Amino acid sequence: MAHEKRPILAVEDNDDDQFLLREAWKAAGISNPLTIVENGEQACEYLRGAGPYADRDAYPLPALVLLDIKLPGMSGLETLAWLRAQDNLRTLPVIILTASTWPEEVAEAYTHGASSFVIKPSAAQELTDFVAALKNYWLRFNEFTPP
Repeated sequence: MAHEKRPILAVEDNDDDQFLLREAWKAAGISNPLTIVENGEQACEYLRGAGPYADRDAYPLPALVLLDIKLPGMSGLETLAWLRAQDNLRTLPVIILTASTWPEEVAEAYTHGASSFVIKPSAAQELTDFVAALKNYWLRFNEFTPP
């Protein structure tokens, strides 16, 4: 499957941020489906192809993951550490997209294998600009490992 058809998995618990991300996705004209789960446990289930995500035709491995740090239950950093411990997911690009600006969290994210750390834009237009940049770099120029 070409990377243009692979979904992007967003792990975001805030309904408003989910809505804004979907709107920015549409505005940027990204053809990759955006799949949103609300916590780290759901992200792990999705990535394992377990539970409601067992059908890999309906829920294929994503091209990349957008991961919030502040999540209920399993945190984004715990999710990232779990993901990097899985042989088949070690090369999956993970962009931390969070409101956190703590230097310790930035350092820990990169230590656990984050591909990028982005402070979540607070204005809708800035989020659209970020998503357009994501489209141009990650989905246009970046080469992914095969799923």
